[in-house]
Amino acid sequence: MATAQLTTDRLAEKHRSTLDRALDTIRTRAYWSPHPEHPKAYGEDGSLDAAAGLAAHQAVLNSRFELDQPGTDGWTGGEVSPYGPALGVEYPHADLDVLLPAMRAGMGAWRDAGPETRALVCLEILGRISARTHEFAHAVMHTSGQAFMMAFQAGGPHAQDRGLEAVAYAYAEQTRTPAGRAAWSKPQGKRDPLELSKEFTPVGRGIALVIGCNTFPTWNGYPGLFASLATGNPVLVKPHPRAVLPLALTVRVAREVLAEAGFDPNLVALAAERPGEGIAKTLAVRPEIRIIDYTGSTAFGDWLEANARQAQVYTEKAGVNTVVIDSTDD
Repeated sequence: MATAQLTTDRLAEKHRSTLDRALDTIRTRAYWSPHPEHPKAYGEDGSLDAAAGLAAHQAVLNSRFELDQPGTDGWTGGEVSPYGPALGVEYPHADLDVLLPAMRAGMGAWRDAGPETRALVCLEILGRISARTHEFAHAVMHTSGQAFMMAFQAGGPHAQDRGLEAVAYAYAEQTRTPAGRAAWSKPQGKRDPLELSKEFTPVGRGIALVIGCNTFPTWNGYPGLFASLATGNPVLVKPHPRAVLPLALTVRVAREVLAEAGFDPNLVALAAERPGEGIAKTLAVRPEIRIIDYTGSTAFGDWLEANARQAQVYTEKAGVNTVVIDSTDD
C-alpha cells in the first residue's frame, strides 16, 4: 500500500458535508447539485477556466496517455473528432492476464477501509474531475460530436451528479445494517438467555467492468464506475473505441487519488482496445469479472445477459419511442 497523503481526516474535512447533503437529497428527492452548470462558474478555487481547460485538452493531443498500469504490452488509439481533426492520442493496451490479477491485489485494503472512507475517496475523485470540467467538456465534444454546451453540461456536471448519486446510494445501503458487530440475545424463560456475538464483513463481488458508449461516455459511465468502487470493487473501464479520452482522463484522476489516499491505484484501470479487437466480449466472460455495466445496442446487451453468466449484468439498451402524428392532411 502507498503512503497516504490524503488522510481520512482530511478527506472528511473536505467532503463529509457533501456526502451528508447527498444522503439527505436521496431521502427527500429534492433538487441539489454541488456541480455548477454554467461555464463561467469555473476558474476559481483551483478549477480550470475556459482558456485553461482548452489548453489542458490540447496538451493531451498527439501524445501517449501514460497511466503506469501493469501489463502494458503496446499502445493503441485512433480517435478522430467528429469536427475533423485526429486526436492523435495513444493509450496503453493491456495484457489481461497481468492486469486483472494486479487489480484484485488491492481489494483487501480497499474492503477494510470501510464504506465512509471509500465514499470520501470517491468524492475526492469527483471533486478533481469537477475542477477540470472545461477540459473534460472538450474531450467529450471531440469524441461524441456533441456541441460544446451539451458536452460541457451532460459530460461534466450532470455526469458528476450521477456519480455522486451512485456514491450516496452505495453508502446508504452499506450503512443501514449494523457495522462490524452486533449483540444478539434471545430470552429462554427460566434458563439463561441464548446470546450470540455476530460479526459482519461486507465484501466486494470482484472486478467490475464498465463498457463505455460513444454518445455520453461520462454520463453513462459514472454511475456504474462509482457504485462499484464505493462498494469495494476494483473497476476496469473499457471505453468505446471512438470515445476513449473522457474515460481515460477519469481513470487517470481516480488512480492519482487512490495512490494519494494510500490505496492501490490499480483498483481502477483502463482497457483500451486495438481496432477490431472486440475486447468487450473477451472481458465479459472472464471469471475475474463479477459486475458488468453496459450502455449501448440491444444486440450486444442481449449477448451480455445471455453469456456473461458469472457476473451481475446491468444493461441500458436501445429503446423505441412512440410518435403520434395528428392534425395534418399531408
